[in-house]
Amino acid sequence: MDRCDVLIVGGGPAGSSCAWALREAGLDVVVMDKAQFPRDKVCAGWITPAVIEELELDIEDYRQQHVFQPITGFYAGLLDGPMLETGYDHAVSYGIRRCEFDDYLVRRTGARLRLGEPLAHLARTANGWTVNDSLQTPLVIGAGGHFCPVARSLGADVGRSELAVSAQETEFEIDPSQQSAYRCKSEAPELYFCRDLGGYGWCVRKGNFINIGLGREGDHGLAQQVMAFQHFLEDKGRIPANLNRRYKGHAYLLYRHARRKPVDDGVILVGDAAGLAYTQSGEGIRPAIESGLLAAATILQAGGRYSRDALESYAARLESRLGPRGAGDWSAWLPASVRSRLAGMALGSHWFVRHVLLDRWFLHALDPPLSHSHWGENERLISADKHQGH
Repeated sequence: MDRCDVLIVGGGPAGSSCAWALREAGLDVVVMDKAQFPRDKVCAGWITPAVIEELELDIEDYRQQHVFQPITGFYAGLLDGPMLETGYDHAVSYGIRRCEFDDYLVRRTGARLRLGEPLAHLARTANGWTVNDSLQTPLVIGAGGHFCPVARSLGADVGRSELAVSAQETEFEIDPSQQSAYRCKSEAPELYFCRDLGGYGWCVRKGNFINIGLGREGDHGLAQQVMAFQHFLEDKGRIPANLNRRYKGHAYLLYRHARRKPVDDGVILVGDAAGLAYTQSGEGIRPAIESGLLAAATILQAGGRYSRDALESYAARLESRLGPRGAGDWSAWLPASVRSRLAGMALGSHWFVRHVLLDRWFLHALDPPLSHSHWGENERLISADKHQGH
């Protein structure tokens, strides 16, 4: 029977960030994922400078073999409405391909990898958990996304009572002969908001790759809306007519609407498994990474005691970082006609689009990265372990 200090189920940004921090502190970590890496992971896909700082990414090393597209602006507006261009004098984000990004992160962790192995059996023991009848561990981290099997073990009502965001998107390389037919600029993603503010579509170009998709909270005939959005882009001349692409779906929970408990005895949930996507934008990479780092800090502070009480501070750290759960969206109580009118006014304002929609909601530019000065005791614990050579 194999043993490890911590098992992380899921090799995406949340799981790999947690594994990286724990390995830096000297723990024996296993990362298990049902997929082989690199795996096909469709995502609009951009990361901010804060993410780069939090993960201490060597961007010169990364960009040598991977797509790393500087983003210096956005086009944003309502579907069938005017689009406003917002430009910056520096890169505010970088377009990445998740198949590359996730593979890079999980392999740099230094953790033992059990890729291509699904979590088939999880049983409590006197000392923690037995996993797949082949591994014993005192602590399991659920990092398997919205449908994470570890989240199910904590009672998550996956796909039933939860109000999830459903999205469909496609990503593909552009044929050299068709470069000019795709008018979305590499440095400026396009965001098209539904008039009821219940979701938005996007067209994001990353070097020679393009990602097109649309997401909405709740069930609103998504497949039909995605095709209508594609036809809209075709009619506007943003993409070639009669684009024949297969769209892939995924789901996630917005932070303030999620009800999943993030900890239990010997268990922590991170990233989409815990329902942490930003409420206003649906972006999940940064909160996933930060949750992984906060979970690692909590684990190190627990000192091998993994009762629910010992891990409960993780939930408090999440709330301190992301705000309280359950805060309602006041606009949801307004009549649809009023919401549409207000949306048109807001998205027609250069000031609102730049300072609220982009800087606050999509880029979270005002939120400092989790660094030595912002982690407090959590970061000092990890830093101390590094300097002691653990």
